[in-house]
Amino acid sequence: MKEKMKILRRLDQLLLERGWSEYRLAKECGLSESTIANIYRRNSLPSLTTLHAICSGFGISISQFFAEDEMVELTPETRELFERWVLLTREQKNSILEIMRLFGQK
Repeated sequence: MKEKMKILRRLDQLLLERGWSEYRLAKECGLSESTIANIYRRNSLPSLTTLHAICSGFGISISQFFAEDEMVELTPETRELFERWVLLTREQKNSILEIMRLFGQK
C-alpha cells in the first residue's frame, strides 16, 4: 500500500511540475486515457511496462522516477553533450573545457 501511494504522489508531482493533465500524460506516453485513469481510480500499481511508458512520456528514467533526492533531468542537448563527451580523448576534453571557460568569462 505504501508503494502505491508513493507512486501516485510522484505522478501527481510530475504532472504538477509540467502543468499536465492525465489526458496530456496519456498522449505523451502513448497510453490510453483509461490506463492512466485506472492507476488513480483503482489505486493500483502500474505494470513495469506501463511505468516505463509513463517515464518515457515525462522524459525521465525509471530510476529518476523513484529517486528520493532531486535529480537533474537531461534535456536532449545535455544528453547529446554527455554522449559525445565520453568519446573524446583526455586532450580533447581539456580543450573543450578550456573553450567553455573562455566563453563563460565576462
